[in-house]
Amino acid sequence: MDILGIDIGGSGIKGAIVDTQTGELKSERIRIPTPQPATPEAVANTLKKLVDQIGYKGVIGCGFPARVINGEVLTAANIDKSWINVKVEELFSQATGQKVFVANDADVAGLAELSFGAVKDYKGPVLFLTLGTGIGSALFINGQMYPNTEFGHLKFKGDIAEHYCSDSVREKEDLGYKEWGERLNKFLEYIAFLTQPDFIVLGGGVSKKFKKYESKLTLNTKVVPAATLNLAGIIGAAMYAKSKS
Repeated sequence: MDILGIDIGGSGIKGAIVDTQTGELKSERIRIPTPQPATPEAVANTLKKLVDQIGYKGVIGCGFPARVINGEVLTAANIDKSWINVKVEELFSQATGQKVFVANDADVAGLAELSFGAVKDYKGPVLFLTLGTGIGSALFINGQMYPNTEFGHLKFKGDIAEHYCSDSVREKEDLGYKEWGERLNKFLEYIAFLTQPDFIVLGGGVSKKFKKYESKLTLNTKVVPAATLNLAGIIGAAMYAKSKS
């Protein structure tokens, strides 16, 4: 079953048709810059452009950088505040003329890893963290997703976790990978204590640099880099739509 998966990010909206049996892309990956300001109407129009460019008709899956419950956006930590309480599935479905299913971006990226990546078909407890502007999280057990966890917003070190060890903090504070890895390790120890996963999978751009900070990850839980890398959002969005349709 081929489904269009779309990954909506702060700087780009990316999409491709995905073979949901293999996780392989069946079309060219297209990226359109995210409109600024990224208001609901502007993003919906950009989404329509992407769907038209690919020439796709059928069910669509979308990863979105917020908590999405029953098709409605409930948080806006790293997106335009005008998204709060927007019925995003309705908005995108109307804009594209197709049925669109929307879920949290970290949740769908984790789904890609569980379907085709580092923890393929694993049935025990798995925690997926995506490290970027903030920290997204996804929790799975028996192959089932517990959605919208938002562990990046846990109180940690006098603030919240994503203000302490996200990738954007590493860049902003000009931290070396080893120094940043020590910070990350402290957070991973804490989150592993709370959730007791068998594996923690690290996604986002820093998953490609895993060897640079791996030595600083001394917690007992097994930590592995994501295998689907920057395609996780697209692949996982398609898998999410498959599960809902």
